[in-house]
Amino acid sequence: MKRIDYVLFDLDGTLTDPGIGITNGVMFALNSFGIDVNDRSELFRFIGPPLRDSFRDFYGMSADEAELAVKKYREYYSVSGLFENEVYPGVRDMLKELSSMGKKLAVATSKPTEFSVKILEHFGLLDHFAFVAGSEFDGTRDKKEDVIRFALKRLGIFDPSSAIMVGDRKFDILGARTCGMDAIGVLYGYGDRCELNAAGAVACAKDAFELNKLLTSL
Repeated sequence: MKRIDYVLFDLDGTLTDPGIGITNGVMFALNSFGIDVNDRSELFRFIGPPLRDSFRDFYGMSADEAELAVKKYREYYSVSGLFENEVYPGVRDMLKELSSMGKKLAVATSKPTEFSVKILEHFGLLDHFAFVAGSEFDGTRDKKEDVIRFALKRLGIFDPSSAIMVGDRKFDILGARTCGMDAIGVLYGYGDRCELNAAGAVACAKDAFELNKLLTSL
């Protein structure tokens, strides 16, 4: 593998654990449709893919219903949910070490950019990143490959092989491959080794400490 100068990170399930905030937001949205979910773990599948797709795919909503569900979700998430979140152990030290080595870091997430920046600011992580690429509230750049392309363009990366993507779900790995990049999967988020390997991850890390070793060796 050639030298890697840029590292793009997914946010949810990779840098921070958003499980409580996202599932609380989804519960709030589903309750507005008269749907009660007693087992929070059923909603972890919402972490990763675009919300509109998840409401349609998992609850059979029409496009209009899914749009309304996303609006209800954001009523909760924009006030409380985005801070019901925590940084994974080892992430802060990893970002510091990669930055000290001269690696250029960015975030590439399907979460809306505004929410992503607020979360990174809240946890004191924002200064590590040259750019934060996310989606827009109207659904622009919902797909991970569109987010990654946007990040590459804004970072001025003309050779995608000089960058690598890090994420916890197949969407991160497949999006990176579509854009001509390799990707590393993380096992401490919301995907598993089978999902990540099937999507084409070049390696998987069990925690941020192992991820740091992988990235600093590139």
